This record gives sequence, structure tokens and C-alpha cells, in this order.
Amino acid sequence: MSTIKMVNPSNGDVLGEIKLDEIETVSIKMEKARNSFKVWSQISIYERIEYLYKMRKYLVDNGEKVAEDISKATGKPPKEAYITEVFPVIDALKYYEKKATEILKPKRVKTPIHLFGKKSYIKYKPMGVIAVIAPWNYPFQLAMIPMISALVSGNTVIVKPSSVTAYVGIIIENIFREINIPDGVLQVLHGGSDIGNELVHSHPNKIFFTGSTKAGKIIMKAASEQLIPVELELGGKDPMIILEEANLERAVNGALWGAFSNSGQTCLSIERVYVHENIYKDFINLLSDKIERLRQGYGDGFDIGAMTSINQIDIIKDQLEDALDKGAKILKGGTITEDKRFIVPTILTDVNHDMKIMKEETFGPIIPVMVFRTEEEAIKLANDSEFGLGASVWSGDLEKAKRVADKIDSGNICINDVIMHFANMNLPFGGIKHSGIGRYHSSDGIYAFCNTISVLVDKGKKLRESNWYPYSKLKMAYLKRFIKFKYGK
Repeated sequence: MSTIKMVNPSNGDVLGEIKLDEIETVSIKMEKARNSFKVWSQISIYERIEYLYKMRKYLVDNGEKVAEDISKATGKPPKEAYITEVFPVIDALKYYEKKATEILKPKRVKTPIHLFGKKSYIKYKPMGVIAVIAPWNYPFQLAMIPMISALVSGNTVIVKPSSVTAYVGIIIENIFREINIPDGVLQVLHGGSDIGNELVHSHPNKIFFTGSTKAGKIIMKAASEQLIPVELELGGKDPMIILEEANLERAVNGALWGAFSNSGQTCLSIERVYVHENIYKDFINLLSDKIERLRQGYGDGFDIGAMTSINQIDIIKDQLEDALDKGAKILKGGTITEDKRFIVPTILTDVNHDMKIMKEETFGPIIPVMVFRTEEEAIKLANDSEFGLGASVWSGDLEKAKRVADKIDSGNICINDVIMHFANMNLPFGGIKHSGIGRYHSSDGIYAFCNTISVLVDKGKKLRESNWYPYSKLKMAYLKRFIKFKYGK
């Protein structure tokens, strides 16, 4: 059995070794998950919620330690790990503790008059075994929230964390061990792309994947051959439109956090900034001043951490070189530290849409800033992308901001804020275009892991229905009269 070293990407400290699962292990765990589903799906929703409560209590009591461990795995500051990884999971647990029973109960729906005497309702049944394939940028919360949604719905789960942040897989296993969840209900697969590929081909009942658009397409193709439904949370190239009436100080502060949080390794990161020509110079000057105050390093005293994946640095270097070759200028930053673990927060100006950095996902601490003149131009630039995950519009004129936001092609939009729509569990989350398929969070996050069953009930006292055999001219005449009366106006 092979092993890999788990390393803190910010300083190279070895966190330990982990044994990787063999290919044959996938089918063994899948069989175990299927057997556990037979029991887990039949226990009451109240019993399943009790496990959510235990998990929430554990994270409330031990959240700082969990955040420290996540920090070691990812290189992000511990406070950021607590705010962006641990807290969202606690909030999601509380949300589903309160809401899951109501969301999952059968729903009566209206029965039309031509079906008089019958009753109609909708039931929600768990799908079976859910494969959750998690990313390395937010390896804890982007694994845990879909897992929680699937488990409370009555499914069993096999999760495959990224091998880049394999240590988080151990953290997840420890938490579920602490709450004594029944054996086989939640299992972790440790390994690389070969294990992920085997999991996809082991015929789970649904695949929930978070990661790159390229990998999402591969998974969707493989799933289509087996008719396995997929949920894909993919890449983004989020635009930030700063209108003339914007609160400039707030917009600059929002741009810094939205672009540099998690070192820019966020699918909802601000990756394109469009500023109205009348406030462009003021925006750039204030942005340049404030970027100097940010603290980059590892530990509690810093704002911006390390790059979690060293492979991402090569992608960012390529995009920067392409932009500079095509006329862009680095106003601040643009360098990689000697240890090749940190990219200095960067402001890029004189950019245009011929550059890779304005078209392809960057996933790093870069703010490319471009000027616009008219509202129509800003909308056109924002929509000039194959992605459609998030966007933000900034203005003191809320009606104008809403008008612009309504014309942006994006699954999630903030006005005078950034990324925070993700923090509201009442809002469904997901992208359009190449940013993904499906929605989770809110009630959608439960229904995503359920088969929706339509049920129609008749008391069964009549011998036959009017639409059954035999057909006759009289029946047809009655039907035509009914259609004309009901639908002809």
C-alpha cells in the first residue's frame, strides 16, 4: 500500500504520512455504503438530525483546533480557516437541524378540476450512495456541506478529498468518529485522480463534484455513460462593477478581501474589476495605498496566507507574463517569494479582454483593473466570459445597481458586497454557463440529494374513469365542451 507525505504548504512542515486506498478498496467501500443505506435511509429524520446536533456541538467546542489543523493543511491563516471553513459548516448544520424536517415532509399540491375526487402530493426519497469529490481550496466546508445535506436526506456518502489537502480527510474522519455515526454511513477515500476516477465508475447514485471546469467535464462525460446524475460546482471569473456613485472606501475594501481572501484561491474571488472612468484614478490610488497595509505570511498575525497548490503558481505566472506581453502594467506586487510558497498581492492595470488574465480562471491574489465609460459597456464586459458563478455591483444608487445586476449573466450576485451570498444558507448556490450545473444550500441542498416522487391518489370506488376505454363520440363531445369552457377564454 502506497503512502504520501502531508505537508504544510506555507512552510514545508511534514504533518505525517497517510496510506492511500487501493483501487479495489473503492468497490469494497461502495458495497458497505449500499448496505448501510438500507438502514440509514429507514431511521427517522429526527434520529439523523441528532447526529447533526452532535456534530455542531463538537465544532462549536473544538472549532479553533479544527481551524488550526485546516490551516496546516492549506496554508491559510488560522482565523481565516475558522471564518471561512469551520463557521459555514456550523451554520449549515444549524440550518438543516431547524429546516430539514419541514423540507422533507410530503407536500400536498393542488389537483385540477378534471381530476376531481383525487389527491396529489410530492414525496422526497433519498437517492442511495452519494459520491462527494471535494477540492483543495476550501477542503473542509466544500466537503462537509454537501455531505451534511446528503446525510440528513437519508443517503450514505463516500467522500474523496483532494490529495493536495489529504490531511483534511483525516480531520473529517475524526469528527464523524467523535459523533459515533453508524459504520458505513460516511466513508473517506484517500488517494489521487485514479481513486476519484474509480469512484465515478463505481456507479454511485449521484456525484457531487467541486473543482475545475476541465475536471468537471471529464466527470460529467463518465457519469453520462452510466446515466448517473451529477452536481457540478466549477470555476469562476467573477466581475466587480464599480459604478460612479459607489462608496469608494467600501468598494476598495471589498475588492481587497474579495480578491485576496484565501490568497485568491476561491471560485467566487473577484478576478475582474471594472471601474467607471470618473472614479478610476481615485479607486486606483486608494487601492494602492490599502494593499500596502495587508500582512502576508503564515500564522495568526497575517491576513493573506500561502498558495495551497504549488501547481497554481505556474498558471498565474503564465497569465501574468501573457498580460505583460500584451501591454498590462504591474502597479503593485507581481512577485513570487523565494521559497515559492507565496504570491505577493498584485494590482494589474491597462488590461483588456485579449489577455488570459481577463478570460481564464486565475485562482490567485491578483486584481486586474479596467476602466469603463457607460453602464452598457460595463455589462457587456462583465458578460464577456464563459463563466457565470458570481458577480458584484457597487453603487450608492440602489435602483441603478439592481438594474445593472439584473443584466449580469451569473448564478449569484451581490450588490455592495462580495462572496457573502454564499454565507446565507437560505439562498441556493450554483453557477451557470461553464461554472456548473445544479444548486445546493437552502431547500435546494436537500432536494439535490432526493428523488422527487409524484403521487396521485384515488379512493378507487368507481369502476372506470371517463378517459378510459371504450372511447366514444359522446365522450369526445363532452371533452371538447369542457376544454372550450375551461381553456377557451
